[in-house]
Amino acid sequence: MEIPAINLKAIVLVHWLLTIWGCMAWLPPSFTWGNFSVLAVGVWAIAQRDSVDAVLMFLIGMAVTMLTDIIHFGIFYQLGDLQNERDVFRFSVGMAILSLLLKPVSCFFVYQMYRERGGDYNLNFGFPSVSRNREAYQSIDPQEPNPANPFNQAQDSKPGPRSY
Repeated sequence: MEIPAINLKAIVLVHWLLTIWGCMAWLPPSFTWGNFSVLAVGVWAIAQRDSVDAVLMFLIGMAVTMLTDIIHFGIFYQLGDLQNERDVFRFSVGMAILSLLLKPVSCFFVYQMYRERGGDYNLNFGFPSVSRNREAYQSIDPQEPNPANPFNQAQDSKPGPRSY
Protein backbone atom coordinates (compact mmCIF):
# COMPACT_ATOMS: atom_id res chain seq x y z
CA MET A 1 0.00 0.00 0.00
CA GLU A 2 1.46 3.32 -1.05
CA ILE A 3 1.22 6.40 1.15
CA PRO A 4 -0.69 9.22 -0.56
CA ALA A 5 1.27 12.36 -1.31
CA ILE A 6 0.03 15.22 0.82
CA ASN A 7 1.26 18.67 -0.05
CA LEU A 8 3.09 20.60 2.67
CA LYS A 9 1.09 23.69 1.70
CA ALA A 10 -2.15 21.87 2.53
CA ILE A 11 -0.84 20.82 5.94
CA VAL A 12 0.24 24.36 6.81
CA LEU A 13 -3.00 25.86 5.50
CA VAL A 14 -5.24 23.46 7.46
CA HIS A 15 -3.34 23.99 10.71
CA TRP A 16 -3.26 27.76 10.17
CA LEU A 17 -7.03 27.86 9.72
CA LEU A 18 -7.70 25.59 12.71
CA THR A 19 -5.33 27.63 14.87
CA ILE A 20 -7.10 30.87 13.95
CA TRP A 21 -10.48 29.33 14.77
CA GLY A 22 -9.11 27.79 17.97
CA CYS A 23 -7.82 31.15 19.22
CA MET A 24 -11.17 32.91 18.81
CA ALA A 25 -12.48 32.57 22.35
CA TRP A 26 -10.44 31.04 25.10
CA LEU A 27 -6.80 30.14 24.49
CA PRO A 28 -3.96 32.29 25.86
CA PRO A 29 -1.38 34.15 23.75
CA SER A 30 1.23 31.44 24.43
CA PHE A 31 -0.88 28.96 22.44
CA THR A 32 -1.14 31.46 19.59
CA TRP A 33 2.57 32.32 19.55
CA GLY A 34 3.67 28.70 19.76
CA ASN A 35 1.46 27.42 16.96
CA PHE A 36 1.98 30.37 14.62
CA SER A 37 5.76 30.24 15.05
CA VAL A 38 5.74 26.55 14.09
CA LEU A 39 3.56 27.41 11.09
CA ALA A 40 6.13 30.07 10.13
CA VAL A 41 8.76 27.32 10.07
CA GLY A 42 6.35 25.38 7.86
CA VAL A 43 6.26 28.33 5.45
CA TRP A 44 10.08 28.25 5.47
CA ALA A 45 9.92 24.54 4.57
CA ILE A 46 7.57 25.38 1.68
CA ALA A 47 9.82 28.18 0.43
CA GLN A 48 13.00 26.08 0.46
CA ARG A 49 12.00 22.90 -1.30
CA ASP A 50 15.38 21.20 -0.90
CA SER A 51 16.02 22.04 2.75
CA VAL A 52 16.10 19.03 5.03
CA ASP A 53 16.62 21.26 8.06
CA ALA A 54 13.42 23.23 7.47
CA VAL A 55 11.28 20.10 7.29
CA LEU A 56 13.00 18.62 10.35
CA MET A 57 12.43 21.82 12.34
CA PHE A 58 8.77 21.85 11.27
CA LEU A 59 8.40 18.20 12.30
CA ILE A 60 9.96 18.81 15.71
CA GLY A 61 7.86 21.94 16.19
CA MET A 62 4.67 20.06 15.40
CA ALA A 63 5.61 17.34 17.90
CA VAL A 64 6.38 19.90 20.62
CA THR A 65 3.15 21.82 20.03
CA MET A 66 1.19 18.60 20.50
CA LEU A 67 2.49 18.49 24.07
CA THR A 68 2.00 22.21 24.71
CA ASP A 69 -1.53 22.11 23.28
CA ILE A 70 -2.49 19.37 25.73
CA ILE A 71 -1.06 21.44 28.58
CA HIS A 72 -2.94 24.55 27.42
CA PHE A 73 -6.21 22.64 27.15
CA GLY A 74 -5.77 21.20 30.63
CA ILE A 75 -4.97 24.51 32.27
CA PHE A 76 -7.18 26.99 30.43
CA TYR A 77 -10.34 25.00 29.69
CA GLN A 78 -13.40 26.60 31.26
CA LEU A 79 -16.91 27.27 30.09
CA GLY A 80 -17.83 30.69 28.80
CA ASP A 81 -19.59 32.93 31.34
CA LEU A 82 -22.10 34.54 29.01
CA GLN A 83 -24.88 32.55 27.39
CA ASN A 84 -24.42 34.12 23.92
CA GLU A 85 -20.65 33.33 23.89
CA ARG A 86 -21.18 29.65 24.58
CA ASP A 87 -21.51 28.77 20.87
CA VAL A 88 -18.32 30.65 19.99
CA PHE A 89 -16.55 28.91 22.87
CA ARG A 90 -17.69 25.45 21.71
CA PHE A 91 -16.65 26.17 18.13
CA SER A 92 -13.24 27.42 19.27
CA VAL A 93 -12.70 24.41 21.53
CA GLY A 94 -13.74 22.04 18.75
CA MET A 95 -11.36 23.55 16.22
CA ALA A 96 -8.45 23.55 18.68
CA ILE A 97 -9.07 19.91 19.55
CA LEU A 98 -9.43 19.01 15.87
CA SER A 99 -6.07 20.68 15.21
CA LEU A 100 -4.52 18.63 18.02
CA LEU A 101 -6.02 15.41 16.66
CA LEU A 102 -4.70 16.12 13.15
CA LYS A 103 -1.15 16.89 14.30
CA PRO A 104 0.03 13.23 14.58
CA VAL A 105 -1.25 12.56 11.07
CA SER A 106 0.46 15.72 9.84
CA CYS A 107 3.68 14.68 11.57
CA PHE A 108 3.54 11.36 9.75
CA PHE A 109 3.25 13.08 6.37
CA VAL A 110 5.92 15.66 7.23
CA TYR A 111 8.24 12.81 8.22
CA GLN A 112 7.63 11.23 4.82
CA MET A 113 8.60 14.55 3.20
CA TYR A 114 11.69 14.65 5.40
CA ARG A 115 12.74 11.24 4.05
CA GLU A 116 11.97 12.29 0.45
CA ARG A 117 14.21 15.32 0.81
CA GLY A 118 17.12 13.15 1.84
CA GLY A 119 16.80 12.97 5.60
CA ASP A 120 18.04 9.93 7.49
CA TYR A 121 15.69 7.41 9.01
CA ASN A 122 17.24 8.08 12.37
CA LEU A 123 17.06 11.65 13.56
CA ASN A 124 20.52 13.08 14.20
CA PHE A 125 20.56 16.10 16.46
CA GLY A 126 24.29 16.75 16.11
CA PHE A 127 25.44 14.89 19.18
CA PRO A 128 28.78 13.15 18.75
CA SER A 129 28.66 9.41 18.50
CA VAL A 130 31.24 6.73 19.20
CA SER A 131 32.21 4.63 16.22
CA ARG A 132 34.65 1.73 15.84
CA ASN A 133 35.08 2.29 12.11
CA ARG A 134 38.69 3.40 11.63
CA GLU A 135 38.78 3.51 7.84
CA ALA A 136 38.22 7.27 7.75
CA TYR A 137 41.24 8.01 9.97
CA GLN A 138 44.47 9.29 8.47
CA SER A 139 47.80 8.22 9.83
CA ILE A 140 49.78 10.92 11.62
CA ASP A 141 53.02 8.92 11.42
CA PRO A 142 55.76 10.59 9.39
CA GLN A 143 56.11 9.26 5.88
CA GLU A 144 59.91 9.62 5.87
CA PRO A 145 62.01 6.57 5.00
CA ASN A 146 64.28 6.80 8.12
CA PRO A 147 62.38 5.06 10.93
CA ALA A 148 65.55 4.55 13.03
CA ASN A 149 65.88 8.28 13.76
CA PRO A 150 62.32 9.60 14.20
CA PHE A 151 63.35 13.00 15.58
CA ASN A 152 65.84 13.83 12.78
CA GLN A 153 68.77 14.35 15.14
CA ALA A 154 72.33 13.74 14.11
CA GLN A 155 73.83 10.66 15.79
CA ASP A 156 77.06 12.26 17.04
CA SER A 157 75.94 15.78 17.83
CA LYS A 158 75.27 17.00 21.34
CA PRO A 159 72.03 18.70 22.08
CA GLY A 160 72.37 22.45 22.29
CA PRO A 161 71.84 24.50 25.41
CA ARG A 162 68.26 24.96 26.41
CA SER A 163 66.83 28.40 26.70
CA TYR A 164 63.95 28.82 29.05
